[in-house]
Amino acid sequence: MAGHSKWKNIQRRKNAQDAKKGKIFMRHAKDIYMAAKAGGGDPSTNATLRLTIDKAKADNMPNDNIDRAIKKATGSLDGANYEEFTYEGYGPGGVAVIVNILTDNKNRTAAEVRHAFKKNGGNLGENGSVSFMFDRKGYIVIENEDGSISEDEITLEAIEAGADDIVVEEGAYEIYTSPENFTAVCEHLRKNDYELADAEITLIPQTYSKLAADDEQKMLNLIDVLEDNEDVQDIYHNLEESE
Repeated sequence: MAGHSKWKNIQRRKNAQDAKKGKIFMRHAKDIYMAAKAGGGDPSTNATLRLTIDKAKADNMPNDNIDRAIKKATGSLDGANYEEFTYEGYGPGGVAVIVNILTDNKNRTAAEVRHAFKKNGGNLGENGSVSFMFDRKGYIVIENEDGSISEDEITLEAIEAGADDIVVEEGAYEIYTSPENFTAVCEHLRKNDYELADAEITLIPQTYSKLAADDEQKMLNLIDVLEDNEDVQDIYHNLEESE
């Protein structure tokens, strides 16, 4: 996986996303809503909810917004009913793309996503058309900008916790787990005083696609348009971005 760092791509796009705080808060609110609806409103007994709250707080989402999303999900506050679904398709140059949606208006969002693909040189496919090209894994990042965490130390801790793999990147360690072991690995690392810069169950591409400059820019434009849509929760792709 070295050379295809998910963390580098996250950092590369972080400044652009920071300018969209309102939309980011909306996405966090939807994630919290769905987690609470599925597993209850108590983060001490709902690990998924706890992780979504941690992510929201890392983006400085106000506690009132977090509490309101939980109350909507548990029925103590009226609010929209959200629906989850997934699109699969191809971006420019045949890049595989998966888009997770959470919306209260499926028809509106479907039209917007189709338009985004068409306008930027992509096309939507059937369910299953690209998902076989991704593996579902737990993904954890521990930052190490100051070099204070040794590779041997974090590798032993990760293996002891039940991780499958650890990748050393510049300024960070990326830890991969099975979905089943994800929560246990997160809790083990936290108990041993490691701060998790990112933690999620995600889709990891099995292979990556490199594009010519023009197609790469079109693909980045497609990602930007999708990220601007507040109903788009996650975008997975196998583009290998140039430096």
